Amino acid sequence: MQENKIDIRSLNLETLQKHFLQLGEKSFRAKQVYEWLWKKSCFSFNEMSNLSKELRQKLEDQFTINNVKVNTSQFSADKTIKNSFVLHDGHLIEGVLIPMDDRMTACVSSQVGCSLTCKFCATGYMERKRNLNPDEIYDQVVLIDQQARQNYDHHLTNIVYMGMGEPLLNYANVLKSIERITADDGLNMAAKRITVSTAGIAKMIKKLGDDEVKFNLALSLHAANDKKRNEIMPINEQNTLKALAEALKYYYAKTKNPVTYEYIVFNDFNDEIQDAVELAAFCKHLPCKVNIIEYNPISFASYTNATVDKIEAFADYLRRQGITTNVRRSRGKDIDAACGQLAIKEKEKV
Repeated sequence: MQENKIDIRSLNLETLQKHFLQLGEKSFRAKQVYEWLWKKSCFSFNEMSNLSKELRQKLEDQFTINNVKVNTSQFSADKTIKNSFVLHDGHLIEGVLIPMDDRMTACVSSQVGCSLTCKFCATGYMERKRNLNPDEIYDQVVLIDQQARQNYDHHLTNIVYMGMGEPLLNYANVLKSIERITADDGLNMAAKRITVSTAGIAKMIKKLGDDEVKFNLALSLHAANDKKRNEIMPINEQNTLKALAEALKYYYAKTKNPVTYEYIVFNDFNDEIQDAVELAAFCKHLPCKVNIIEYNPISFASYTNATVDKIEAFADYLRRQGITTNVRRSRGKDIDAACGQLAIKEKEKV
């Protein structure tokens, strides 16, 4: 029965080799299967053509591949593709392909829902159901890469963990997924092409430093004073800006990786020059850059995007302070682009 089968991708190579010996098979066969699973991203034992039919049947009897499937896809006029993915247990998550002139980026989820209740985020209005396993994160990358190749004749160049969930609250599985994505016997992508975005959990940022990670770190800041940040991001009450600054300095000392600050400029909330002054002061703690992000409004919240003039003035002030600043225009405005929107809509259909 399905429930008694072992999730084969939960096993490392050494453990898989032991299972093969118990099956009366040579251990090198495990390495072949491992390559099919990770390097070739194979979702079916029957497709493992260099294995005997007998062995494939043994695998089918003992193991399962809990692969992620595309549920629905929305295609934006700006070429963004927004997906809802269905997991083996029926839960829905989201992943997005974001094509740009110089890169092809996959935005992937790390949890089903989210526990952080950020007031401007659609996922923040969803209950957190569970963490994603490493293979479920991996599969999102594989499926979005397939979309990039099929629709735009180009492979993925970048991955951002900016979809549903808080990656640092699924720490071990996120790092394991990155290990598989960057491994020679995995997708062999460069760690410097991967960015993990966090709402700000100080002790886990320090752990990233202790683990001397090679990928990039982004902090969803959105306000550089505690009063405003508490209002929109309740997690700030336990992870104040002072605590985050200390953690980030520790992280930088360990990794020498500069940090990216993500800052959505909301109309009449954090869009004044004084807000930019506070952000510039926070940027002095360590080498960094700022991505100013255009907001995708959601029906659950009353926040709206700041005016173009305010955004440009805000960015100009930061640049004059010597801070590298990019303005990221909103993508997929004509589809359910804000994180969580599509999954909520699909869930409501069920």
